[in-house]
Parts: sequence; structure tokens; C-alpha cells
Amino acid sequence: MSESTTPASGNDGDLPNAARRVEVTADDLPLHCPMPGKRLWDSHPRVFLPIADSGEETCPYCGTVYVLKGPAGDGH
Repeated sequence: MSESTTPASGNDGDLPNAARRVEVTADDLPLHCPMPGKRLWDSHPRVFLPIADSGEETCPYCGTVYVLKGPAGDGH
């Protein structure tokens, strides 16, 4: 997973519900936002995003854009 924040926060994940762009791979599926390991993992309810077909999904809560890099893999 790679990430770039839209607002310059200086610290990854410091701003609650701050829009950002995150590249994910098949290893991150099933995809949900917020993702595990983020400092503000509880900034909004967990929502699962069906990225396998479209290749790109936006979280309806925080506006984070997730982009799937590579194939979704089997079973996704």
C-alpha cells in the first residue's frame, strides 16, 4: 500500500477524515476504510469498498480514493 496525503499534515494519518489517495494491491483485499494500522483508524465507521471490479473506489465518509494496482487476484 502506498499513500499520499492531499493536505500537508506532516504526519501520515494525523487529520481525521482527510482526503488522500491510496494505492492498494490484492493483498489489501477485501478493502475497507479506514485501513488497519492507521493512527486514526476510528475516525469513521468501517466501510467495505468493492474495488475489484472498478479498480478505483472513493470512501463515502472521508473521500479517500483507493486505486487497485495490479489484478485483484482469485476470489475477490
